[in-house]
This record gives sequence, structure tokens and C-alpha cells, in this order.
Amino acid sequence: MASFNKVILMGRLTRDPELRHTQADIPVASFSLAVDRNFAGKGAERQTDFINCVAWRNQADLICKHFDKGSQIGIVGTIQTRTYDKDDGTKAYVTEVVVEEVHFCGSKASNNNEATQNATSPEMP
Repeated sequence: MASFNKVILMGRLTRDPELRHTQADIPVASFSLAVDRNFAGKGAERQTDFINCVAWRNQADLICKHFDKGSQIGIVGTIQTRTYDKDDGTKAYVTEVVVEEVHFCGSKASNNNEATQNATSPEMP
């Protein structure tokens, strides 16, 4: 039986991506995406999920060079889970998306300008 693990997300970075290097000098970037859900309960605001992501090598460099807090980004990747022992001896469980593809979805500035224009433009009949 074949398995399938593919994630496609579009959202905004909640903070600047953090670039670090492994002991073998491989770049790795960590960041979190704010992704709105497609539905909202009656009278409720739409919920947002905050999804941890990690990118390696060229994708890590690309993301850190071109994206910062508030930037809109599209990613394709896989869900990965892992555990590790914390300093206090308890086990920590991590679920994150491992980025395979990066897509530009507009700049923070252009998205803010569009929102401002839409908010101030009169409605057309």
C-alpha cells in the first residue's frame, strides 16, 4: 500500500525566518506561517492556524533572503513529526512542515497597498 504525504500552504510569516547551519554547514531555516481556515462559525471570526515549517539548503537561503515577518508565501512540503528529550527530562513532540518548494505570492508592501486601495476606493455599481 502506497502512502502519500503532501502539504500545500499559503500564509504569512509570523516572524523573520531564523537561519542557522548544521555542524556539516548545511543551511536550515525555521519559520512559522499564519494560515487562515476556510470557514468560520456563525457570528465568529475566521480562525488562524500557526504552522511551524523548516527549510533546508537552497530553500532555506532563498526564504531568508526574500521573506520576512508579514510576507506572504506559498509552500509545498511534507508533514514530519519528531520527538526529543528536553533539559528537564520530559519528552517534547514536534510537528512541522518540511519545505520542498517555495512560491512567491506577493510582497508585504504590495499587499498592504492593495488593502488600503480597496478600503478607500468607492464601490462600483
